[in-house]
Amino acid sequence: MKLKAQPINCSLKRSSGDDSSTDAMIATISDAFRRFDVTIAPTLRISDYDVLPGVTSDEGEGDAWPSLRNQILSADILIFGTPIWLGQASSIAKRVLERMDAFLDETDDQGRMPSYSKVAVTAIVGNEDGAHATSAQLFQALNDVGWTIPAVGACYWVGEAMGSVDFRDLPQPPDKVAKTAEMLAANATHLAGLLKQDPYPG
Repeated sequence: MKLKAQPINCSLKRSSGDDSSTDAMIATISDAFRRFDVTIAPTLRISDYDVLPGVTSDEGEGDAWPSLRNQILSADILIFGTPIWLGQASSIAKRVLERMDAFLDETDDQGRMPSYSKVAVTAIVGNEDGAHATSAQLFQALNDVGWTIPAVGACYWVGEAMGSVDFRDLPQPPDKVAKTAEMLAANATHLAGLLKQDPYPG
């Protein structure tokens, strides 16, 4: 059964030709998923799009979210990438979660949100404390709007507080990060395969 993962990057920076540290963490996780024969869709850098504020799936003229929403929901696995800013997920990550709030009112006749039977994992980087708090915040919000979180659902790297070395500057991911990415991919692939074959009954 072929599975697809959709990465999103909630960096505050728009694309400039250079990968961000969040891109580097997403790449580490994506490489692990490929070893389990999961297809990886191109990363959606949310800051490159005009995602309007709101809590519906379409906030009107100029809103880029409807197209992004369709791409996210066409996958079996969401790789939710965010940097840590001020000890928490980026404001763009929060914007994405706010727009997913619409799922609560978009249930099918069995009461299932469009994200039901789909798996979400997180990719987190930063140069300050906050990885556990950020993953906890994301996990709760993603679960609230229907996503399923696997065991070992977060892969993160946090550098020295106020340090100058970013994750993207490392010659290769630290062993612990690589092992965590492998476990994350294994568990998420297993869970997504089970849910695709036997979705939640509602």
